[in-house]
Order: sequence, then structure tokens, then C-alpha cells
Amino acid sequence: MAIFPYKYFDGVGLAQLISGREITVEEVLEAAIKEIEMKNPELNAVINKTYEGARAAIKEKTQRGDFTGIPILLKDIAQDIRGEPITRGSKAFRDVRAIKDSTFVERIKQTGMMIVGQTNVPELGLMGITEPIYYGPTRNPWNLNHSPGGSSGGSAAAVASGMVPIAGASDGGGSIRIPAAFCGLFGIKPTRGRTPVGKGEGRHWHGAAVNHVLTRTVRDSALMLDYVKGYEKGAAFHCSPYDTSYSKILKVEFQRSLRIAFSTKSPIGKEVDPECKQAVLKTAKLLESMGHIVEEVEAPVDGKKIANSYMTLYFGEVAAQFHDIEKELGRKVTYKDVEPATYILGLIGKVITADEFVLSIREWDKAAFAMEQFHETYDFFMTPTTAFPPTKIGELDPTNTEKRLINLIGKLKLQGVVRKMGLIDEMIENSLKRTPFTQLANLTGQPAMSVPLHINEQGLPVGVQFMTANGREDLLFQMANLLEQTDEWIDITKNSNY
Repeated sequence: MAIFPYKYFDGVGLAQLISGREITVEEVLEAAIKEIEMKNPELNAVINKTYEGARAAIKEKTQRGDFTGIPILLKDIAQDIRGEPITRGSKAFRDVRAIKDSTFVERIKQTGMMIVGQTNVPELGLMGITEPIYYGPTRNPWNLNHSPGGSSGGSAAAVASGMVPIAGASDGGGSIRIPAAFCGLFGIKPTRGRTPVGKGEGRHWHGAAVNHVLTRTVRDSALMLDYVKGYEKGAAFHCSPYDTSYSKILKVEFQRSLRIAFSTKSPIGKEVDPECKQAVLKTAKLLESMGHIVEEVEAPVDGKKIANSYMTLYFGEVAAQFHDIEKELGRKVTYKDVEPATYILGLIGKVITADEFVLSIREWDKAAFAMEQFHETYDFFMTPTTAFPPTKIGELDPTNTEKRLINLIGKLKLQGVVRKMGLIDEMIENSLKRTPFTQLANLTGQPAMSVPLHINEQGLPVGVQFMTANGREDLLFQMANLLEQTDEWIDITKNSNY
């Protein structure tokens, strides 16, 4: 090919060109490197480049699979690449290198893909935006003044800008779906236990977090899940096996009218932007026009209890990660070692009691049973992916007053006072008011996806979320494939500042 329009192809499309000998793997790799080098200075999506390792893999011809020669970026948390840094977005881990590939990365390599680098994340993967102090903010290709979301924000920006067609992502409270919504991408959170989180780790975020990818097309995501799915021996969770190919299920049409419940109300009783509501209402009408039954019905769970349960996990996991930091540093964590918000979260986690944590997990189980019963009636539950469009860079930064208060609490260790003053409930609401819809699926273990079906008046993408019964990613892929064929699906190569 005299001119190779690399950035307009998805992974499957590039693989077809390579297998048809229209281009070479070397040409694809160099095209990816060119895109990264050209766009990353502005977007700050890639924080570590592994070009030479990718070039060596081509020469050694060690990797073969359906995605042979296709470049991929992996997330700088929970996706360890042997010998490469794994900083989790924090200066506290700046000297840490992975001693082995994670099982997820091993399976990625079995696809034949070339790992060309690692992507930016918020510190410890904690935020729905990607603005770590250590690396600086990642910017949204649709508008550089806005965030690509988080915690897989670097991966989302890289895919949306055409650096790579596929990037590694993980989701512990919406970290695949939120950036998918903010960047006009397709993102599916698999069922708990569908993809591996090891080696040597049986669970991430007590089972709330799972690994997968962000893509521009449904078929790329489906083929990737065919490769990375499957129980890992010793893991804490596994779901019912799916022996059919997710790629093949895309070709199977629904044989009946579906029952789809939807809600545009925030489960924690906060505001929802009209454009986010409109995205759902528009999709509801589209599905009705196809002959499906669409009803406005709220989920049979207590949204505020779900939020509190999720944040109890949040606090506890940060406190637990402080032990990892202390092991790395060889001393106690101080407020200077991590970002102010991270420090206060960790301190609060240290005063959460064991019985509080156990009672919190019980709420997960109650919600899981309630949602499984719900899905005996409804095939899908549809909501906005987020309550607001993409935030502006710096919009959620603590004010100077808040920073001083956080530092004071940290220095004097007044987290107990914070609890007594009721400030934790306020912190929970402020943390989740923009993204209240995604955590439910993490706690119940259900698969959920964000699909790109709406652009707001400011020219920014807005996502629509679908949830379904445990183990039924096949239904989500079928629905996504159906919607991808409509005019409402965002073709990012035509609509973004690509």
C-alpha cells in the first residue's frame, strides 16, 4: 500500500491486511509508533514505551495468533509485563518493576499482539478521571480541555486518538465503562471471574475488579475476550464457562423480542445531566422501533446502600495498599508519599472495622440475588453510563482550603473525627455523584457495557450502559453488534478530533 491509513483500522481489520499480505507487521508497528510519538506529547496517554521489545518479538517470531502483529498498550496497574515498571500511577512505586507477566498479559501475548507501551492511570486507579500528580493529566482526544475518564483513561485516549486499536483496561467501579463513555468507545466489563487477575493474586478489590480491553469496535472486544477468558487455577472466583466463541455469537441475531428495563434516575438521588438522560431515551425509542419491549423500571436495589458498600471497599483497599507502599519504602507511609486525597482515603480505611466490612460485603450478595431475579423478567437493564458528560481537566481538584484540611487531618490523624462529623457520607456522595451507575455491576459481579450512541451539544460523547445476568456476556455482545449497525453508533474516525 502506497499510503497506509493505519489509524482508521480496528484490530481485526489490520490483521486481515497482514494475513492478506497487503501490509507487513513491521509497517503496522512503525505506524503505531509514529502515531504515539505524534500524539502523546499532547494527550499524555502513554507513560512507558516498549518499542524495542515489540521489534524484537517481530524478529524472533515468537508470537502467533489471530491478532499477530497488532499493537496494543497495557494499563499501568494490574497488567504486569515482566521487567517493565508497574507504578500504579504513584511516585511511591516509581522504582518497582514487574518480576513476571500477569496471567492476563500472558493471554494477551497468545493473541500475537505486540505490546508497545503502558498507559497512564490515576494514583492507585482510584478516580474516574486520569490526572495523577506523578505523571500529569491525560487529555481527551475529543477536546483537550476535558478528561478521558478513569481509571483506564490513558488506554481510552490512546484508542480514541488512533495510537492503537486496542488497549488493556480494568474495571473495579466503572474504570472500563466510564472512559469508554467519555471517549466514544466500546467497553465491556466481563462477569466476575471471567478473566484472570493473577498470578499469585486470587482477587482484585475483593472481586469487584476485572481485566479486559477498550476498543473502537465490538468485534475486537469479542475476539479479545475469546483469548483472555477462562478460570485461572487458584483464583478466588470463577463463573460458568462459555465454550462458544464470542466472535461467532456476533453473527447470531436475537430470535425473539427482548425485554429491556431502563432508568435515567441517579441511584443516589443526585442530578443527571439532560444529555445523559437523552442518550438513554433515544436508545429506548430505537430499540422499540426494532420490536423490543422497553419499560422504565428502576433496579430492585438500594442505591445508597450500594454506594456506601462500594466506598467501604474503596477505603479498605486503599488502606491495604498502604501496606504495599510501606513494604516498598521500608517505612510507614506519610502524607508526602501519596496524593492528599489518597492519603485521607487510606487513613479512613484504617478506622473501618472488620464487622463494617463484612456487613458491606453482605450488601453485595443481597444485590446480586435481587438482580438475578430481576433478569428473569428483563434481559437487560439500561442506564446512562455516567451522570454527566466528560469533566474538564482540573475540575475535580481539591481546593486550596480542602488541601489544607486534608493535610491537617493527615498530620494529626484526625480521621476518627472526620467520621464523627459525618463528612464521610458527604465524601461518598461527592465522589460518586458524577458516576453513580457503574458500581452496581462490580458488586454483583454482572457483566456490563458502555456503548457510544450519543454526542452532546458541546461535541462530547455520552455513553449508554447495559447490564445483564451473570455469565451472559454473549447477550451484551449481541446487543452491541445490533446497535453498531445503526446510524446512532458513533464512528469515532469521523466524529472526534481524530
